[in-house]
Amino acid sequence: MNGLKQDIWVFCEAAEGEFLPVSYELLGKAGELAPALNASLTAITAGHRLDTEKLTGLGVDKIIMCDAPYLKYPSEILYAEAISPLITERRPAIILFGATDLGRALAPRLAATHRAGLTADCTALEIDPETGLLRQTRPAFGGNLMATIITKNHSPQMATVRPGVFPAPAPVKSKKAIIETLTPAEADTGVSVLESKNIEKGFSIADSEMIISAGRGIGSKKNLELVFDLAELIGASVGVSRPIVDMGWCDYTHQIGQTGLSVSPLLLITCGISGAIQHLAGIGGAEKIIAINSDPEAQIFTVADYSLVGDCVEILEGLIGVLTPAPLVIDKG
Repeated sequence: MNGLKQDIWVFCEAAEGEFLPVSYELLGKAGELAPALNASLTAITAGHRLDTEKLTGLGVDKIIMCDAPYLKYPSEILYAEAISPLITERRPAIILFGATDLGRALAPRLAATHRAGLTADCTALEIDPETGLLRQTRPAFGGNLMATIITKNHSPQMATVRPGVFPAPAPVKSKKAIIETLTPAEADTGVSVLESKNIEKGFSIADSEMIISAGRGIGSKKNLELVFDLAELIGASVGVSRPIVDMGWCDYTHQIGQTGLSVSPLLLITCGISGAIQHLAGIGGAEKIIAINSDPEAQIFTVADYSLVGDCVEILEGLIGVLTPAPLVIDKG
């Protein structure tokens, strides 16, 4: 690996003037990668009159703001036209995108333009200490194995990462980013966005700070009610693994894993989840994991902070019994 100064870019997406949480998550991960490359960290964004000060104090060295009225509403076509010349001019080593609707459309457009490598839906990123290349890990072959991909011959190296995979960084008070505001000329793309409206999707368990998640080991749909009861008692949300949804025991909006949601709660309690690679792909951002499983060799214990070997139904019933107030008994004698 050479000692030349390189640049890592993070595309920071905003909606209705606010940066999405995945933007902060990617800045945190990029900040971890940067020292291995002796790299500077740049946040690049596009829009109109965004408050880029919100991106400072997160380990960012520079913020590039592509600011113009025609960029007010998200468009992968218009954003690509604004950002592409900067990639040609400044040649960053790595560019990271959130795997949002916009990110999944913008990243491949830029990758195709610059003949760059792009890996989608990564769950882990690290710098190879020998080559200095970005090791991009994602589920492959239906989630049955994890593939680590490197881009040897083309740059920049690009990757999209699903929201919730990495934790957001803590503010760094001593570091102030340089803000560079550019006004790119509007290209003749034939595209103009006159209005944009966000559809209210309601609350998602991906926004929860506490989640209790159940897998096949819960045994039955009736036993799953215990998970909902405990969640209500402690103010948590309920998540499930894919088999629970496939059996019709719970709605897909609760599914966690490669084909569901990626979550990053402060506390995750798993009940009867074996720890298949597809499920682990969705819980990498959890700060603390308590795993309950009757199999002492369960894969879930390899990622858990606290492990309970036992029948999850019995443990759930015990916890509910402890937390449920005893009925008031009045002695009339």
